[in-house]
Amino acid sequence: TKYDPGSDAVIKNRSYNDLLKMNHVSMTGVVDSDFYYSHETAGEAFYTCYVRVYRYSRNSDRIPVLVSERSVDINKDLTGKIVGLTGQLRSYKVTKENTRRLLHIVFADNIHVMDDPDITDITQNEVVLDGYLCTKPVFRVTPHGREISDFLLSVCRNFNKSDLIPCICWGRNARFASMMEKGLRIKIAGRLQERMYNKKLDDGMIIQRTVYEVSINRIRYRLGKNAVSLGPV
Repeated sequence: TKYDPGSDAVIKNRSYNDLLKMNHVSMTGVVDSDFYYSHETAGEAFYTCYVRVYRYSRNSDRIPVLVSERSVDINKDLTGKIVGLTGQLRSYKVTKENTRRLLHIVFADNIHVMDDPDITDITQNEVVLDGYLCTKPVFRVTPHGREISDFLLSVCRNFNKSDLIPCICWGRNARFASMMEKGLRIKIAGRLQERMYNKKLDDGMIIQRTVYEVSINRIRYRLGKNAVSLGPV
């Protein structure tokens, strides 16, 4: 199935539940900040916080999360508490430092404190996306010999919107992705991770920025009635 990312026709006649299946996030981590007011929609206030999710290597990713005041008591100090959450990965275009940037945040439709003291696994971090390639994957090999492909995925959202999600894959998944073309519908599963890099401004000043991307471990695309995949998705 091919799709023009500039068209809204693909999401017509889709139910809200169908759209949720196209963009699903499930995480367990430690609250790493206070709640900060974000905005209000139809009388419902939304707040942001950060949740630190650990990798098996014991490194961690500090993930921005958007929550409704109806989902959690934002007046409680939850810093250091283990929480579980489900939701969707959203993108927003903003202008900062005279530059248009694409920001990403997890919109939590369910978040709860996990009070069980026996819970020690805070590594759950799964993202499942079903969308369309905005660009042909870029394949490259690092100086250390690692094969990488990265691309931008357009995932439909309700109200005729879509989210643009950066994705990266490695090794055989990278080689598999490199055969795909712009506009192809694919389904991927992986984990959301943060990556920091240094940006040189026009005045010569160097600042550190953080971006978020989905590191893919399973990928599938469909040609007609035949699904081609690396790993079950």
